[in-house]
Amino acid sequence: MSESQVYVVTGASKGLGRSICDILTTNGYTVIGLARSSTELSSLENYLKKMNPKSTTFACDLSCENQIASTAAKMTNDFPVIHGLIHNAGIIGPVGSMFNVETNLWNETIQVNLLAVQQLTKLLYTSMIKAQRCRVTTISSGAAVNSLESWSAYCTSKAGLEMWTRSLADEGSSHGISAVSVAPGIVDTDMQATIRSVSADDFPMVGRFIGFHNNGDLAAPGDVAKSLYKLITKHSMDDSGNRFDVREL
Repeated sequence: MSESQVYVVTGASKGLGRSICDILTTNGYTVIGLARSSTELSSLENYLKKMNPKSTTFACDLSCENQIASTAAKMTNDFPVIHGLIHNAGIIGPVGSMFNVETNLWNETIQVNLLAVQQLTKLLYTSMIKAQRCRVTTISSGAAVNSLESWSAYCTSKAGLEMWTRSLADEGSSHGISAVSVAPGIVDTDMQATIRSVSADDFPMVGRFIGFHNNGDLAAPGDVAKSLYKLITKHSMDDSGNRFDVREL
C-alpha cells in the first residue's frame, strides 16, 4: 500500500526532515521533499530518485509567498493525489529581547513557521481531498506551551501552529483529513547549533543549551524519525487534533 502513497515533507534537505524522508522512502512511500535550494537538497533528490523514481524534490523558500504558490502549482500538477503532509520546516528566528529584535526577522519567523503552513496546505487541499484519507503532521516544540525569554517569535509561531493543527483537524475531518502535532524533543540539528552560538546577553539561558550538547542529551534525527514513523503514517481519525511528545511514542 505504501508504494502508492505520496508524502510531502518540508524542511527536507537536512536534520529531522532529511531523516523523515529517509524512513518514508525506505518503507516504500513516494516522497516530495521541499527546502531552499542547496547542495543538500540536490543530494536528497539523487537519493530519493535511486530509492523510488517517482520521488522528487522542489526548491522552495517558505519565506516567499510567490515561491510557495508556484511550487504548489507544480506539485499538484505532478502529484494530483497527496496522502500525507509533514510540516517540519522551521527557523528559530531572532533571539533577543522582543523589544530590540529586528521587526523583519521577527515577521519572517511567523511567515516560515506558521503562515507558510497555512498557504501551502490550502494550495494542496484539493490533492489532499482526492486521497480520501490524508494525514498531516506538524512538528511542534515545547516552546509552543512554555515561553522562553528571548524566543518570542519562535514561541509565538509554534503556539499558533498548535492551534492551526487543531483547526485543521476540525475542518478537515469531513474530507478524511486528520492532523496531529508532535514535540520532537531536543534534536541535534543546525537549529541547536545556532541557539548555542547566541550570546548570553541576547539569550540568558544559552548555557543550558550548551550543556545539553556537551552532555550528549541531544537526540539523533534518525532516531527521532524512527519514533515518529508510525504516528506520521498510521495515526487515526481519533488521534486527530491531539498533541504528542516523541518521548512518549
